[in-house]
Amino acid sequence: MALAVCIAATLLLTGCASSLPKEVERPVSAALSQPQNTNLGAFIEQNRPANTKKDASAFTLISGPQQAFSSRMALVENAQKTLDLQYYAIHADHRTSQLLRAIVNAARRGVRVRVLLDDFHSTGANAQVMRLAFVPNVEMRMFNPLAGSRASTIGRAWTILTDFQRAQQRMHNKLFAADNTLAVIGGRNLGDAYFDASNDGNFVDLDVLTGGPIVKDLSRSFDRYWNNVRAYPVQSLISEQELLKLKSQFEQEDSKTQTTSTQAQTTDTDQDDTALNLRQIPWVWAQAMVLADSPAKIPTESDEESFDSQESTLLSSITEPGKTLAAAAPVLNTESVVNGLLALIRSAKQDLLVVSPYFVPGPEIMSAFRAARQQGVRIRILTNSLASNDAPLAHAGYARHRKELLKLGITLHEMRSEAANVRSALRSGSTGASGSTGASRAMLHTKLLVIDGRLVAVGSMNLDMRSQHQNTELALLIASRTFSQQARDSIDESLPENSWRVEITPNGKLIWRAPQDSGLSDAHSEPDASLGLRLMLQLIGPLAPDSLL
Repeated sequence: MALAVCIAATLLLTGCASSLPKEVERPVSAALSQPQNTNLGAFIEQNRPANTKKDASAFTLISGPQQAFSSRMALVENAQKTLDLQYYAIHADHRTSQLLRAIVNAARRGVRVRVLLDDFHSTGANAQVMRLAFVPNVEMRMFNPLAGSRASTIGRAWTILTDFQRAQQRMHNKLFAADNTLAVIGGRNLGDAYFDASNDGNFVDLDVLTGGPIVKDLSRSFDRYWNNVRAYPVQSLISEQELLKLKSQFEQEDSKTQTTSTQAQTTDTDQDDTALNLRQIPWVWAQAMVLADSPAKIPTESDEESFDSQESTLLSSITEPGKTLAAAAPVLNTESVVNGLLALIRSAKQDLLVVSPYFVPGPEIMSAFRAARQQGVRIRILTNSLASNDAPLAHAGYARHRKELLKLGITLHEMRSEAANVRSALRSGSTGASGSTGASRAMLHTKLLVIDGRLVAVGSMNLDMRSQHQNTELALLIASRTFSQQARDSIDESLPENSWRVEITPNGKLIWRAPQDSGLSDAHSEPDASLGLRLMLQLIGPLAPDSLL
């Protein structure tokens, strides 16, 4: 009853906004048409080895949160014409503010900036990111926006409840492109927790910096989303005055914690904010293709544009890079990025490494693993433990399949983390607070597949039913034994010391083998998780279907 009264009061105060604007101007724009005429375009061509094919692109793994930050700063500082950003979440915290200030400076020197952001997290303090839209030379659009007040958590919750199906389908893509020539792609959102600067815990993530023809394919995917009916200019949703009013409101609410925030900011100044030196990057040149879901995977509010199976077919480039890759990978005629990856899993011959932080294997995913195991493929999977998972309910979807996976002969590793209870599990990630030197709790966020030591898939997708059927995703498929070895080594080097290996005993019980040299004992229940967290998993987990986790 009390909750119902709160919701009713909130709806009255917010005017019960229940629909999105109908008449919206969306000026069509496209990626830079002649990127070869920019300094970055010339830089990439100068670094191209003489013996590489013209359709090959350059790739390098981004190692660690500092390089993740500095690589994006390098793209901002070196861009001459355009910057295109596409993200699921951009948090209004300290490290992100540093990056956004650099982007504003780029706009002031004449760089055209386009920012496409999913709307799910743009409430409260994070709504202030939308003020970018009012900076000259910056355009910002919100993808699949939700109606209602951005100041109230209850108001947003009501919107989600009354428009549940559309609200839970999100644009999960992550892309940061400069001059249609260089781009960063991976699983990382923008926020303190993704750059090792959060007090509550930090994500262990992986990015790829790429340059060359493949960036044009990534930009084509961006343009497809940017010009889509589901993308709303910020100005059609909220005014600058309303955002400033929200800012004043939250500043008053946060005044009690100002001392803590100031201390965190002072500590964070010790972090290296310099841009990555692009000339020192060890490039690997290889052929690749883009895997991108269609924006039509998400229905519109009015449902005026129905889900079109042809429109949702995997957008891998119908260009020469995609054609020449056909010798290294099967043709991917599927309805989602994840389905394309399942086709690759089924085609594996020897070895498969899967890193998926939110791993909820539905029927089709389990079927692909069975098919690969029947072919004798060695399969290793790294995912979050209950203690390291910032979405404990997602862990429930994995835990119910754990014994079956082990019985198939699949090797399971779970991320080692500090001890976690219910509160810490639900508080993880960027919260809008200022940055710090980081926290000890580590949470896996890397999304990676290495297939037969010759193909690497890296991007925004998880191996779960949400990525498969609901969210839109973006990934790269890179055909290179050298790059595959580097990606595999980046995981294997830390796996023994930073993960629990899960095994099943002859009597059907689970046992977690302690990380190497950790001084810890083997565990017979979810390691590092409190009794309360384990009970929550047991009580609530069975009520949530895999499709919603």
